[in-house]
Amino acid sequence: MNAPFRFDTLPHFATIEKAIAGLKPSEPVYLVHPRKIAAAARQFLDGFPGDVLYAVKANPHPIILEQLWQAGIRHFDTASLGEIEIVKTLLPGAICHFMAPVRLAGHAKAAFAQHGVTDYVVDSQSELEKLLTETGNPKKLRVFVRLVAQLGGALLEMSSKFGCRPEEAVKLLKRIKAAGAQPCLTFHVGSQCLSPFSYAQAVEIAQRTINLSGVEIAALDMGGGFPAPYAGEEPPPFHWYFDMIKEALANLGRPNLNVMCEPGRALVAEGISLVAQVVLRRGDRLYLNDGIYGSFDEQRFAGFDENYPPTVFSLDAKTGVKKLSGAKRPFRTYGTTCDSADVLPRPQMLPDSIATGDSVVFGSMGAYTVSSRSPFNGYYPDSWAILDD
Repeated sequence: MNAPFRFDTLPHFATIEKAIAGLKPSEPVYLVHPRKIAAAARQFLDGFPGDVLYAVKANPHPIILEQLWQAGIRHFDTASLGEIEIVKTLLPGAICHFMAPVRLAGHAKAAFAQHGVTDYVVDSQSELEKLLTETGNPKKLRVFVRLVAQLGGALLEMSSKFGCRPEEAVKLLKRIKAAGAQPCLTFHVGSQCLSPFSYAQAVEIAQRTINLSGVEIAALDMGGGFPAPYAGEEPPPFHWYFDMIKEALANLGRPNLNVMCEPGRALVAEGISLVAQVVLRRGDRLYLNDGIYGSFDEQRFAGFDENYPPTVFSLDAKTGVKKLSGAKRPFRTYGTTCDSADVLPRPQMLPDSIATGDSVVFGSMGAYTVSSRSPFNGYYPDSWAILDD
């Protein structure tokens, strides 16, 4: 990342056209939409019946963290010591939760001793014992046992790598209680979950686990997976998820239970648009100044490769910026690195008149773009501006 900068030092523009005209960008530019981020945060803060933790892995950039803080987010799902340090350095008053089931040796100790983190996740006996040993003060801990929740309805499942079955979770809950820590449960129904009912099903798994263990839990973390409204894929409205969760919690019969959730994509996806430039057109091939090793890593996954319908703008010295229209055709779209794998998996339908130097704007690029970019081949998109739309 380049030298740190503050939100209030970034250029502001009223429209995408004015941003392109003002910046004349030859490198990729992230356009931040503060109002969209604030609106997404407000939906969760007003609608979810518990604490809202932002999943930092979705986008850890300081600009985004600052925007979420201003929108009222105070809790952060941090999956590494590095993420904790990023959040606490920028936002000293933030509450971090170390929600990764597997941690590097010594990282739980540092998070507990240096940053006051008291929430942790486990899904194995060995990781639990390591946590108890490193922190050395179980009475101050809330330990969440992660359950498997392979329920379908999500574009990316999140239970093949982490999580345990209720029978295994029972042993962990009993050990946590015996150690003096507060036993809790968590699950993750999968990324971009399009089925609100999956959350109710997961709560039923938690209920079964509680009944089998005979251990009362102190908190239930509903995990992430809440979907972003990508173009061409309109998920159910968030209030359907919240209503389903509230009904499932009512059936759980524990009205005073602390409840949490960990939205990432749903809070930030619409908060960034990306302005890329056509470096070269060669027939039906386009070479952009950004690609798979930059902002488009997630396009490798089925279901996410059509999420960013592009709009093309042409900048002319005499006529200014205009949106290209007219007949469209499929283009094979490459990044500029020397790797032949640096190509978007699906052809992009773009105006036939597109030319070298035109700007291609991709919307809903706030999630898993900034966080997964790399400096491969010397390219690293990190230019920013604010769009006051």
